[in-house]
Amino acid sequence: MNTVKRAVVLVSGGLDSATTLAMAKDQGFDCHALAVNYGQRHRSELQAAERVARAAGVPLRIVDIDLRSIGGSALTDDIEVPEGGTEGIPVTYVPARNTIMLSLAMGLAEVLQAEAIFIGVNAVDYSGYPDCRPEFIAAFESLANRATKAAVEGAPLAIHTPLIDLTKAEIIQRGTLLGVDYGDTVSCYQADEDGRACAVCDSCLIRIAGFQAAGITDPTRYA
Repeated sequence: MNTVKRAVVLVSGGLDSATTLAMAKDQGFDCHALAVNYGQRHRSELQAAERVARAAGVPLRIVDIDLRSIGGSALTDDIEVPEGGTEGIPVTYVPARNTIMLSLAMGLAEVLQAEAIFIGVNAVDYSGYPDCRPEFIAAFESLANRATKAAVEGAPLAIHTPLIDLTKAEIIQRGTLLGVDYGDTVSCYQADEDGRACAVCDSCLIRIAGFQAAGITDPTRYA
């Protein structure tokens, strides 16, 4: 019987997932990071994921899929990234992204005999994405425990969302206490090849406001 408290942690290279990884480690999980190269505009976030995993001392796997062939998002298609904030579900929403990422994490968890998946979704300071809501996570966890050999044989999988009810400022404060170096992370939707952020997209604005509200110096490199 596997007695190791093991988890797969989805790591995008952004602020939220870096904090989630730190929180999973703090809870005593043997963490395995998973990043997905899904055809996003830039590789700087994957490079950030590598830095975050290395700093945390955990193994990282990068899985390649091609969501550009589906399109429909400013992050994977030739659609302009909005600046200055948006209302409603923005064009940076990537259809099926979190569903696919969680499916990949589910598969890896079964292979590693992991009992948990951690994902840094947030329902407070987020961009209105439908696949960041608690009801989506609950539905996927229910699916996972009907879809896997491990769950059918008595080893259910739990999906942890430790940031779900936190503000961006609270996330930054928690991560800072756990030693997260946010200078390693990239949140920008249109970072340049060197990982420098634009400071005007929705994600940058949320990040900037979060550091200000937390009273912590923002280490982000802006273009």
